[in-house]
Amino acid sequence: MAASPDLIVEGFHGPGGWAEGRRILGLTTRAVGMEWDAAACATAKAAGHTVIRCDVATMPTAPMRGRIVGKVDSPPCQAWSRAGKGLGLVDQPLVHQAVEDLAAGRDTRAKLLTACKDPRSLLAAEPMRWHHDLRPEYICLEEVVAVLPLWQHIARILTAWGYSVWCGILNAADYGVPQTRRRAILIASRVRDITIPPPTHYDPKNGGQLWGTPWVSMADALGLPDGLVVNTRGDRKTPGGNEFSADGPSWCLTEKTRSWALRNNTQAGASVRTLDQPAGTLFFGARMNNVSWIRTDTGEEIRRITEDESAVLQSFPASYAWRGSRTKRFLQIGNAIPPLLAAHVLSAATGIPMPAAADLAAAA
Repeated sequence: MAASPDLIVEGFHGPGGWAEGRRILGLTTRAVGMEWDAAACATAKAAGHTVIRCDVATMPTAPMRGRIVGKVDSPPCQAWSRAGKGLGLVDQPLVHQAVEDLAAGRDTRAKLLTACKDPRSLLAAEPMRWHHDLRPEYICLEEVVAVLPLWQHIARILTAWGYSVWCGILNAADYGVPQTRRRAILIASRVRDITIPPPTHYDPKNGGQLWGTPWVSMADALGLPDGLVVNTRGDRKTPGGNEFSADGPSWCLTEKTRSWALRNNTQAGASVRTLDQPAGTLFFGARMNNVSWIRTDTGEEIRRITEDESAVLQSFPASYAWRGSRTKRFLQIGNAIPPLLAAHVLSAATGIPMPAAADLAAAA
């Protein structure tokens, strides 16, 4: 008698956003990830996750037949993100064709790839090869907002196969992440009805709600309490220095002042958020991060955001074991799905309830 499927397979694993989401949810099903980037593999392994370094597009599906209960994917976003060249947007018809062909059991990827402006574009269609061949019990997909039409295409195919599917845009801040990161999400299941993951937080600018709590601010996430008084000499034992409230503008630069704001980059129209708000979507370019703390009164750059601060604003543990060069570590942080958002998506896919808010706070 064949064994029941007991494995989660994750394509494009990265440093472990989905894997940390499984930990938050308490999902103990065996899982294996596939990832090309050596630094991301090293990070995931240091955090205790199982990952194989490989090219996802060349991995055969046959060895996994009959074994997969869940398939999870966050394909690379660089080809689709408007923060880059966006050549994936030009390639959209080719990617949609790849999805249609793979869903019918026709592998035309090699031919379509020769016509793509960005060779990474077709990676967004790659999950369909696994869906067609293995028909996992549940499926989760995450990408930048621009990929939503592709997810809707996949949703129509999965629905025709008998899956219950929800597809749309989720804002990570609505799920307790201190960052207003919006992502295209697809959730599908062959065994349960799927609906949008119920939000747990709300934008306080929209007034009070009958449910949930206000969005988590950067100050809350980074542990800056209301009424904090900062001494310019810090924790030194010798007397002196000047004290001021961190809740208001300050004339000096410290690492605890609420008069700071976070600017995502130096481009025109860059997101600027004060500490009493969630961060905007964190973006780190290949030439090092340009996400900086600035003064709210002058716009003057104070310093770049730190690795630990970035991880916390992505809802990773503060002590997460990032590996690779400094540039590689920041790229991993910026590209990962926030674990807390991943946990809510997996909860909707598996039917496992999210932990109570108090338990989540204790774990953080």
